[in-house]
Amino acid sequence: MFGKRREDPQFDVIGQLRTLRRYALTLTRNEHDAEDLVQDALVRAYAKRSQYDTGRELRSWLLAILHNAYVDKLRSVTADRRRAEEAASLAEFEVGPSQEHAAQLTGVLEAVKRLPEDQRAALHLVAIEGLSYADASAVLDVPLGTLMSRIGRARETLRRIEGGESARLGRLRLVGGSDELG
Repeated sequence: MFGKRREDPQFDVIGQLRTLRRYALTLTRNEHDAEDLVQDALVRAYAKRSQYDTGRELRSWLLAILHNAYVDKLRSVTADRRRAEEAASLAEFEVGPSQEHAAQLTGVLEAVKRLPEDQRAALHLVAIEGLSYADASAVLDVPLGTLMSRIGRARETLRRIEGGESARLGRLRLVGGSDELG
């Protein structure tokens, strides 16, 4: 019949479901996790069906696949938990920015938004993306001198906008960028 595949009577996985569910429940101690484990084992079994040795008992082969799926899941959960604990321990030592710093950063971001588009684009490519002046001028398709002029004007505009902040902040400089021409 078209669309139906005849199953090999020696590969009667459906007949082993009760055994697989029972063992999965013993391993996981949770019905939902057991069902997920059985499903995972069945997917693996069908994927490895060509490797099944008909001389071996199907039940034992399926139980071994289920057990290996369980061990793999346990290792994965353990590794995830360990990574989460490590990340949490690192986060404990991290100190958030002060309110003053956050307000200052917000002010700088607002000032950057007020820059003309050509200056904003040039400053972003060099200061944020870390492109060299030569690469940024190629991206914007402008001569190198034009790019440098735009960045210079952007810096000067930001200094003027910051006004009283500039004395405290010092000169604005590129972070992660390079003033070199390479």
